[in-house]
Amino acid sequence: MTIWSLLLREILHRKLNFVLGVLSVMVASGSLIGAVTLLRIHDIQTVRILDVKKDELNKITAQGEDDARKATLKLGFNVRILPKDQNLTEWYSKGYASKYMPEDYVDKLANSGIVTVRHFLPSLQQMIEWPERKRKIILVGTRGEVPNLHKSLVKPLVQPVPPGTITLGHELHRSMDIKVGDDIELMGRSFKVNTCYKERGDKNDITAWIWLAEAQELLDKPGKINAILALECHCAGDALPMIRKEIAAVLPDTQVKELGSSVVARREAREAAKKQARLAVENEKTARLTLRQNRERFASVLIPVVVTACAVWVAVLGFTNVRTRRDEIGILRTLGVSAKNIMVMFMSRHVLLGVLGGALGFGAGVLSAVYFSAAREGADVQIIGADFSLAGLLLASVGGAAALAVLAGWIPTLVATRQDPAVVLHEE
Repeated sequence: MTIWSLLLREILHRKLNFVLGVLSVMVASGSLIGAVTLLRIHDIQTVRILDVKKDELNKITAQGEDDARKATLKLGFNVRILPKDQNLTEWYSKGYASKYMPEDYVDKLANSGIVTVRHFLPSLQQMIEWPERKRKIILVGTRGEVPNLHKSLVKPLVQPVPPGTITLGHELHRSMDIKVGDDIELMGRSFKVNTCYKERGDKNDITAWIWLAEAQELLDKPGKINAILALECHCAGDALPMIRKEIAAVLPDTQVKELGSSVVARREAREAAKKQARLAVENEKTARLTLRQNRERFASVLIPVVVTACAVWVAVLGFTNVRTRRDEIGILRTLGVSAKNIMVMFMSRHVLLGVLGGALGFGAGVLSAVYFSAAREGADVQIIGADFSLAGLLLASVGGAAALAVLAGWIPTLVATRQDPAVVLHEE
């Protein structure tokens, strides 16, 4: 009868001892594998959650920025392009330029490929006496916005005043009881009232808007404008130097002024949307990291206690097995079986015990981790990744469990091999 047949017969004869040993190793291995798998699932779920969160936040951010853009567009144009020889003190006091530049400057800008500004609107503005009504008004001649030809078309900030019509500020139509659809005279020319604005509380309340060519004719400024209105595109950082550089390259005999209040408002609105999106991602990341750290701390306390307890239990089972087999060991030694073979038989038993316990522990640990994660984070959980292999985890589980069983059974095995067969048989 060989050592291996004796080993098999002994296991079948003392099934309870062997099964208890396998269960002990399974608990130790399953606890460790379960903790590792749980943390692995947590990491994968964190990546997936953050990816989804980032996609959602990108959509929200894009929508928020679009809403902010639409809202801040209502602030109007924030860049004024004036003739270079315009005295700014005069411009600030009057609110319009007294120097002029060619109307085709706006087309040059639109065709230039400039990227820092858009929504170009040529304007001719002047304070005049409305002879038919005996009062001073601000007359503004304008036409449709000229889009950047190299960019996608966007909705204009203001709708053009059709030729032959006039748009009046609140104070003008209120004080003179003018309504939409009325025909009025301005400097000897007849206009139909197109729009009557609500009160704005600024100089727009005493302003009248007409088609640019008609204003040029009335003011005797054919082909001339005194300002180009534009909208700054780049709201992050100080874009004014770049705007001035680009415009100076196209229109060297002009100067650029930025209306700071509206620029700041647009910049702050978009930055607030970006900040909120980044904060939400960081909060989610912090929450997931805190949860992982808590699980790591719990595992770092629980796993050593469980593994130690199981190792002690395997050692106790080993001592019990040796004690119940004293007479068998004594007989085998008397029949010539060497201490080495006795050690091989006992250690093989512990290796087999560890391999079975490690395999079962692997299955129990992985299934428990998946079940727990599914219960806590949803049914769709994932374990395998580019840097993770279930086969590698199985080998680690089986190898580690076998090593644990061998270490726990080492002392009982030494006790079995050092027994004197003569003493054992004499006592029996």
